[in-house]
Amino acid sequence: MGDSEDTNKKEFKGTGLDLPPYKHGNLINASSDENLRDILLRIKSTKIPTVINYGASWCGVCSQILPAFCKLSNQFPKLSFVYTNINECPETMQNIRYTPTFHFYRDDKRVDEMFGAGEERLHDCLWLYS
Repeated sequence: MGDSEDTNKKEFKGTGLDLPPYKHGNLINASSDENLRDILLRIKSTKIPTVINYGASWCGVCSQILPAFCKLSNQFPKLSFVYTNINECPETMQNIRYTPTFHFYRDDKRVDEMFGAGEERLHDCLWLYS
C-alpha cells in the first residue's frame, strides 16, 4: 500500500463512520479547525471547485450520506471533497446549524449551501459546480 493510501486511511480514523471500499484520492478529512483553515486557504489559492461536508459521528443522517459522498468523490474527480467532523472542530461547529451541511466553493468563493442528505440533490449540485 502506498503512502497516499496510508494517509487517506489514517485521515478518516476518528470519523466514527464506515467508508465504502473505494479509492478516495480527492477526498480529505479536516481533522481540526486549524486543518480546515489550511484547506480553505488552499481552496482560495488554487480555485479548485470544492465541496465541504460538515457532519458528526453522532448524526444518523450524516452516517447515511457519507458513503454516497465518498462514492461521488470518485464520480467527480475534478472536484475536491472535504469531510469535516464538527465534533473535532469546535470553532467551526459554532457556524454550523444543521448536520449534514454542504458548502460548495468555486473560484475561491462559497457559491451554494445544502442542508440534509439527499443523494440525488447532492449529485445535482456537484454536477452543477464541477
